[in-house]
Amino acid sequence: MNLDDRSDIRDDAGASSVLGAGDRTLAAQLAARLALRIDEHALKPGTRLPSIRGYAAQQRVSRSTVVDAYDRLIAAGLIESRRGSGFYVAARARREARRAQRAREAEPAVDAGAPNVVWLLRSMLRQAPASPQPGAGLLPTQWLDSELVGAAVRAVGRTMGASALSYGLPEGYLPLREQIVQRLALADIGADASQIVTTGGVTQGIDLVARHFVAAGDTVFVEDPAWFVMFARFAAFGARVIGVPRRADGPDIKVLRNLLTRHHPKLFVVGSVLHNPTSTSISAANAHELLKVAEQYGFTIVEDDIYGDLHPGRGAAVRLASLDQLKHVVYLSGFSKTLAASLRVGYIACVRELAEQLANLKLLTGLTTPEVTERIVARVLAEGGYRRHLDRLRGKLDAARDRTARALERIGAKLFTPPAAGMFLWADFGRDTNVVAAEASQQDILCAPGSLFSPMQLPSPWMRVSAATSLNPAALRFLAQALER
Repeated sequence: MNLDDRSDIRDDAGASSVLGAGDRTLAAQLAARLALRIDEHALKPGTRLPSIRGYAAQQRVSRSTVVDAYDRLIAAGLIESRRGSGFYVAARARREARRAQRAREAEPAVDAGAPNVVWLLRSMLRQAPASPQPGAGLLPTQWLDSELVGAAVRAVGRTMGASALSYGLPEGYLPLREQIVQRLALADIGADASQIVTTGGVTQGIDLVARHFVAAGDTVFVEDPAWFVMFARFAAFGARVIGVPRRADGPDIKVLRNLLTRHHPKLFVVGSVLHNPTSTSISAANAHELLKVAEQYGFTIVEDDIYGDLHPGRGAAVRLASLDQLKHVVYLSGFSKTLAASLRVGYIACVRELAEQLANLKLLTGLTTPEVTERIVARVLAEGGYRRHLDRLRGKLDAARDRTARALERIGAKLFTPPAAGMFLWADFGRDTNVVAAEASQQDILCAPGSLFSPMQLPSPWMRVSAATSLNPAALRFLAQALER
């Protein structure tokens, strides 16, 4: 076999997994052609492949190219390296197991009775590069500024030097924390860098907070509906998770007070600005009342503000941390929704003593967060392009959200509130959206049923609809038909 031979490469599990989308390097071509021969049984299990030196000479390529190609095949489970002997085609059972696992990851199953959180997360990740989907949890990648991020990546790569090879600080990259302090000041939240701990997104922030505050048997209040991932995180630590109804202006304070006569929560997690999934924001009156209740009953508020940068008046939006100045509030935010999900850069702001304790927990559970990505975000913030990027995002969201809201109303869905800002619409479809999500899955349409957003996980007529990615004609036709049924 020569690289000059023009054999077709099928887009099957073996060849595509080692080639990669759009990857036409010599190593990728070499690996893909070997993968094709293995999949077609031209190279049988146990067959010894040529040595690196011999194959490089045969194909007239460098040894490093062959090493790269063989590494790809090993990673795909198609060949294996035997110390002192060489490279061999892997046993078929191992290859089939790898292929079956890839198939399971690519096509997550959904039970019509009760889709679960893992199903939705896997589905969102699987659908991310494909057509727009109503259940998406991220903005379209074409809306994000790849050049803004790419320029920061290149600049950091040129200047980071040997520091790229070592651990960073448990608290996080200091210049980024200083940038975060400046951004918090714009929202009237007073803090210094010693009160900031960087995290791998808000998800890790919730995990660290849970580890610090929650023991088995403790009670945690969450909003209902709310961001579904945290339910499982608190439950994993043995907490009892109880929902407080979310209204358009924030948590239902009357219900909260009633619950506090029977329960003594350690924490109450609140999405203050552009709450997920309703895109509502807390009012000043509600926020003041909530802080009074927290002080009276002695629980800590965890404020999730991951969507706050999408609010049209970021400084004018009410935040619990600005009213409380972090005395009874632990504040979480980050940049994954607006800048790049792959960077996974978030942060916690809190009182200094708690920040030290959370940094220690971070060190014990995962050492440090990657300084490379934190330097990239710090570079973006320092150079000023982020503000202009946010302005463009908000404009695109406003236009798409209005169109999506009108489309939903035309097919008969009822909105929780008139859309004003944010990524999501919370819509009542008048039937069990677990069933809708299961039917949609059969047509490769991703929906986010309301049951997942409640700690009770009961069937619900509500569904979270992405404002930015729902104008897919096939998806809208499906949703219209689902309402008719």
